[in-house]
Amino acid sequence: MNFRLFFRLFLGQCLMNLFVLGILLACAHYFLPYFSISFLYQNEIWNVRLFIWILAIIVALNLVFSFYIAVHLSSVFEEVRAKINWLLLGKYHHTIFDSKLVTTSWYDNEQLLASDIDHLRQRLIHLTSDLQEFTSAPVFLGENTKEEVIESERSRIARELHDSVSQELFAAMMLLSAINYSTQGSLPSPVDDQLKKVNEVINDAQTEMRALLLHLRPIDLQGKSLKQGIEQLLRELQHKVALEITWSLDDPQIETGMEDHLFRIVQEGISNTMRHAKAKRLEVYLSASRDTVSIRIVDDGKGFDLKEKAKLGSYGLSNIEERAKGMGGRSNIISSPGQGTILTVTVPYKPLFNYLA
Repeated sequence: MNFRLFFRLFLGQCLMNLFVLGILLACAHYFLPYFSISFLYQNEIWNVRLFIWILAIIVALNLVFSFYIAVHLSSVFEEVRAKINWLLLGKYHHTIFDSKLVTTSWYDNEQLLASDIDHLRQRLIHLTSDLQEFTSAPVFLGENTKEEVIESERSRIARELHDSVSQELFAAMMLLSAINYSTQGSLPSPVDDQLKKVNEVINDAQTEMRALLLHLRPIDLQGKSLKQGIEQLLRELQHKVALEITWSLDDPQIETGMEDHLFRIVQEGISNTMRHAKAKRLEVYLSASRDTVSIRIVDDGKGFDLKEKAKLGSYGLSNIEERAKGMGGRSNIISSPGQGTILTVTVPYKPLFNYLA
């Protein structure tokens, strides 16, 4: 029950009843010459003055009436509020929408309100579906689609980086290993410390290059499901990067266009972790409910200050946010300096079949 509503109703009823009582007493005193207000004070019932009985009856009736109205209105208000909150979360197929409000009297408007909410829900479902279809539909630039043109250019840049910078980094690492092997601790301590720092710099550069190549030349699903594609990606990364990677993946049955976008979100999230977080542990979760699919990427890296919103673009999170919005979903970031980062993306969807049943 909404206690604020109850107290407001109670105080309002008390003031109104006292006002009406005052008018009645004034009329009685004016029109009835034998009536005196002192009569209420001088007479008693069971040793309690009459005016106290009148006030007690007014308070009791107001309490009962206010309690009934507050409970009735609160139940309707709470259900409406809950439905709106689920709509805001994108859970358009939640079980709460299966329940119907029961009309208790002819003057209640709950059914009209419930009908309006259901129309709003259906409208949001259609808009989300249209938005996802529009996002997944190819945009042609000449004979090729926009995605094909972008991917072709990214692949070209990635090949050049792999054939030049990546190979040079590998060669530098091999030369450094040869120097360490040939000297075998015979170098002075300051020089040895500098070589260790160079080794760390090259390792960081190689990790940055792997993340950049993953971002520029992402792996395609190639007929695999979203779960299978993420599993393959994470297993390959386990052998290439110095990260402890764990995952837990559901297998949502969704349209291919949405799968591609969600897979790219996972890739970009992992790429951001590899490039910026300096993390030792990475966790990836894919979960599906009745009407939403969620991706959560957790790392124990250095984190960043969310108040510095200008850095969000440099962390590559703006692309993830745009992809999520393009599917009618939302993204959320929890991070603080030294405490790691949690990236959550939630997208509404309609299963191809009810695999959760």
